[in-house]
Amino acid sequence: MTDTRTAPTLVVGLGCQRGCPVSTLRALLDQALQAHKIGLHQIKALASIDLKREEPGLIELAEQLGLEVMYFSSAELASYQTQLSHHSDIAFERTGCYGVAESAALALAEHLTQAPVKLLISRQKYAQATFALAGAA
Repeated sequence: MTDTRTAPTLVVGLGCQRGCPVSTLRALLDQALQAHKIGLHQIKALASIDLKREEPGLIELAEQLGLEVMYFSSAELASYQTQLSHHSDIAFERTGCYGVAESAALALAEHLTQAPVKLLISRQKYAQATFALAGAA
């Protein structure tokens, strides 16, 4: 059994365009984790905005990885605005928050750890998707 006091809680935030294929999401995830030497087994959960609750690519990715996806409202995500590395006016126009991947990662990390959190990998963009990784500060 893993000692949760030594194993950091790492979570992935994902944003994507409607219809984004699971292969794109998986490529982005694998590429970012590999670049930062983080094992897939270290990821505890995925997060996104509630507008993506029915997004097939996200659902399929979670199933492939055996991870839960937690969804947050734009109002919940907006509270992380000051911690974002990138503010997208397009994302705000479409979702009501300035960055889905980073905000969702921060929201989920805070939800799971009940402690201060930070972005460990800031927004990575690839094709139709964005990725961010957050964990305890």
